[in-house]
Amino acid sequence: MAEGNRFQTILDSIKSSETVEDRIQLFNDLVTLEMNGASDSECTSLIKCLTTFWEDFTCLDVTQCMLNGSILQVALKHMDICLSGCMPQILSLGAKASVWCGKHLKMSLLSTEDSQEEEHSSVFYKLLLEILRFTASTFSALLKFPDFGDKELMNIVETFTIEALNLTKDSISEAKQKIPSFGPDILKVAHTLIDAVIKLCKGGSELVNWDTSDANVLSLDRPTDVKHAINITKCAIDKLSQIGVIAANDGGNSVNILNVSWKGVVSLLQTGGGRFADVNVTNIVLTLLALITEPLKCAAESWSSSLRETVSVTEAKRVFVPVKFFLINAVKICSMYPHQAYTVYKEITHTVLMITSFRIFIGNENLLKCASSVITDLLEETTLDLVLSLLHSDQLKLKQKLEVLDSLFTTEGVSEGPTFADCNIAWVSEIFCSSCEGMDRARILIISRVALFINFLRYSFRLDEDIKVSIVQKLHWILDILSEEDVYCHMLVLQLPLLYGSGKTAQLVWQPMFSSLLQAFKTFMIVIYSSTAWGELESFLLENFFHPHFLCWEVIMECWCFVLRHAETQMASSIITKLCSLLKVLASSKSVFLSYSSFRKLARSICLLLTHGAESMVNQVYMSLVGDGRSESSLILCFSLLTEGFPFDLLTDELRNNSIQRILSDYFDFIDNFDETTLFIYYYFNTILAIFCSQVGLSDIDARTLKFLVSITCNYKSSEDKAIKDQCLRLFSETLGIISYLKHLYASNDIGQVIKAVENIFISDSEPPANLYKCKPNLAHFMSGLIHMEMLETDDDAKSRAVWELYHCLLRERHWAFIHLAMTAFGYFAARTKCNQLWRFVPQDAALAYDIVSGVEANKERFMAAFRTFLNKETALLTVAPCPDQLELLVREGLMLKQMVHKFSAIAEERQGFESMEIDDKNQSNKKRKLPDGISRGVELLKSGLKILGDGLSQWQPNQFDTNELHVKCMTQISQLEDVISHFEELAGSSEVQ
Repeated sequence: MAEGNRFQTILDSIKSSETVEDRIQLFNDLVTLEMNGASDSECTSLIKCLTTFWEDFTCLDVTQCMLNGSILQVALKHMDICLSGCMPQILSLGAKASVWCGKHLKMSLLSTEDSQEEEHSSVFYKLLLEILRFTASTFSALLKFPDFGDKELMNIVETFTIEALNLTKDSISEAKQKIPSFGPDILKVAHTLIDAVIKLCKGGSELVNWDTSDANVLSLDRPTDVKHAINITKCAIDKLSQIGVIAANDGGNSVNILNVSWKGVVSLLQTGGGRFADVNVTNIVLTLLALITEPLKCAAESWSSSLRETVSVTEAKRVFVPVKFFLINAVKICSMYPHQAYTVYKEITHTVLMITSFRIFIGNENLLKCASSVITDLLEETTLDLVLSLLHSDQLKLKQKLEVLDSLFTTEGVSEGPTFADCNIAWVSEIFCSSCEGMDRARILIISRVALFINFLRYSFRLDEDIKVSIVQKLHWILDILSEEDVYCHMLVLQLPLLYGSGKTAQLVWQPMFSSLLQAFKTFMIVIYSSTAWGELESFLLENFFHPHFLCWEVIMECWCFVLRHAETQMASSIITKLCSLLKVLASSKSVFLSYSSFRKLARSICLLLTHGAESMVNQVYMSLVGDGRSESSLILCFSLLTEGFPFDLLTDELRNNSIQRILSDYFDFIDNFDETTLFIYYYFNTILAIFCSQVGLSDIDARTLKFLVSITCNYKSSEDKAIKDQCLRLFSETLGIISYLKHLYASNDIGQVIKAVENIFISDSEPPANLYKCKPNLAHFMSGLIHMEMLETDDDAKSRAVWELYHCLLRERHWAFIHLAMTAFGYFAARTKCNQLWRFVPQDAALAYDIVSGVEANKERFMAAFRTFLNKETALLTVAPCPDQLELLVREGLMLKQMVHKFSAIAEERQGFESMEIDDKNQSNKKRKLPDGISRGVELLKSGLKILGDGLSQWQPNQFDTNELHVKCMTQISQLEDVISHFEELAGSSEVQ
């Protein structure tokens, strides 16, 4: 019998057979039958009948499963020959098989397993594999027929795709857990199927005229091929994203499926130039954000509960590599569909802040240092890219971009709650569990915002022009946030791992957070120098030149120094010239003594800038402000510059030597003709000389300085005028400072007389003046220099006894600052002196000899223990991680600075309000008025009251720590009150005022 006739006979037998077994045998005959004699029409006729042969049984039956498997084998063998003629039937068979298999897959997983069921399940899972292979082959075959022709066939293709992907999704979901023996084969076939679906969708989309698929065109008005491409691709994207989530939750066992599914989602979304407005891109972005945070959440929970050893690079990569994969895909999708991504920009920025916060926190855990380096290497740039995908979009308006920036860099409405200092890794895991709305204003994220802002500055070369301008406008925000106490403390102690370079040249460097901020500012300045944002940056730097918070001032001055270091000579010279002119205007004999006055602060800024400028500029400034003049104005300017660190060594040798010789000559001339009328000028010269001595030594200074110190003490003792006594104490203090830098003076025969004079000031006075404590820092320096003096360790030596008494005076001080000064001085002396009886230098009632609890009982052994601890701390290496006590101190310091900034701001606003007031009489300011007589009488009463206060305070002998500190505060307040009353007295003494 001819092969063709036999083929037809078997086909007829299948149609007429009554039992499943007979059909199975006949189908097997067809599979093994050689097709040489069968015509294409006969094969097509067979394929068209296969769907009707499919058994839709309700219970799993081995025989019926075998029948359906045979049907698939026949269809698969003849597919390439018959597809063009019976495509609808093959697709219908595939769709029907997928629906049937999906239904029975769920049933088989729910059923109880016995020996019979296990056999049925095994046969069924083999059939499941056959169906997946058949479906994958069908998709591959369809690639040869990109144009499906009529609408009905297109609908069948869509149905087939939906059902095939549904079955694939369910199979992957259960592959590892429920059917492990078939799991690897299922995943392998599923990978092939997914890849074929992606190719089919892309192939069909390439033939579509996407210009007719504009979002403004109604779905009904679109051509059939466009609607078909959109529908099938939309279906594929939706199912692939679901498969991607399942693969992500498989603990790394489905990496191939994970890659092909998410890459397929991105690839299909790119098809058509991002025109798939019908696809729920927003939901896909949210899904990816959840996948990004889930591994971090799990890591935080795991490390918080069972971390006992350092996390390795391998373990860290296992956690963070998947996060980078999801981040990359999220970045691509947000870049393609910025409008849809913008609708969830709060969730995006919240995710970025969570990653940043997690990175910072683990960087400050010793066992997680390695993990911090890995997360920085893998995620730092990509995390920033997620935000930039919105900020760089041409489709979003500037207003929308600014909303994104505001959500990142704002502290408005920040809720009270735990700060970064209060946080531990267990609490960090809660960040990932909280909603975006719940955590958006959390205080713990403030540090993350600062770290992210640093990265914005570091990578500013990647920003668009409008975003650069917006970042400049946010610079005020970073200064405001630095004044927050919890930010202030962490800026000084936190270290961040930062990535420098790219590719093989990339290096990971650990830097203090504040250093990172300064470097980021410099990078940003370079980037925007030639852009429109530079003008706004200059205004920002000028506005904050006198910022009251020292940390903010450091930032501003670092920027100015950077400008001066790299600017053209003419520009740098112009800046310095204008600042010097302003310094001359602000100079006064009162502001020069106030370290935080505008005059001193400007002098400090000029000196700092000069260290980064050309040497010729240093000479120019010195000659402009000081020159050869000996006027009080020149002295004030010289005093302020040298006190604030003028780079004297950068002067030319000739100018430097001439200045030193002139100052020495004037100094010796003054001390040789010392009298009370020149005390004020002496103070300037002594301070200037003390600075010179600290820098260059000035060995030309001889024993006349020692005699001068003795003369000052005598003048102080003999004078009754309080102003003269105060000036004498100032001179006394600065002269002690001069001597402390000149070791050859300690070998002079007159040093004994000096020590007795110093003792006479600090020890012998029964009523020490209120501002004597201002002399104790220089006293500590002076006492340190006594190592250069020979001493006899006997009670008969008056000089030695005076030295012991002076050290006793220092070591009795109970204020923490004085304790530190005394211990530092004594430690330096003890480490270098030739004296053996150091116990003589320590009083029984030294501050550190008292017990901490009661503060009453003193013990010299307790002092020695504290002294030993102090010396050990001085020589110990600093640790990177701060201890809680350090953070607490810095927080308190930051709070005080914050209050100070608010006070300055309030004063500035008040002054601005006064300046804006209008005065009716334009000549009112020029009219002279006589002060009422009552003002003079009031000044007299104030002076009398001040005298009574001073007398009462002099009778108060503090003997406890708390009262001693209160005593010092009272003396300070009275001293300030004296200055105010003196100023008032000057006003009252004038008959007329402007």
